[in-house]
Amino acid sequence: MLQRLSELRKERKWSLQDTADQLGIAKSTYAGYESGYREPSLQSLSQLADLFDTSVDYILGRTEELQPDKRSIEITELIKRTSHALSIDGETLSDDEIIDFVAFVRMKRDLRSKEIVDRTSSDIEE
Repeated sequence: MLQRLSELRKERKWSLQDTADQLGIAKSTYAGYESGYREPSLQSLSQLADLFDTSVDYILGRTEELQPDKRSIEITELIKRTSHALSIDGETLSDDEIIDFVAFVRMKRDLRSKEIVDRTSSDIEE
């Protein structure tokens, strides 16, 4: 985490004071985060991630992905969550319908890749 914070700050050419000012904390507090003398609270970690436009997981070294694709949603994960719902034409999809949808997309992808292989094979034979 320490190295990541320092790298993120230096990439932006910010001083310790610049960074601390943007976070609304003392320079010594932020310097403590980078040196390992202090550990940021959960709220501070969230503020750091927002400031550096990355994720808490990246700061903590749990992922190498600097900026996760915020627009991407894994549909198969929605089945496990009750806080999100998918709908079509205003009607919420059931878990079974979501599973069917995923199966349909996977089948279409499989057929598409087989068509490409078949076309490539016929081009080679000609």
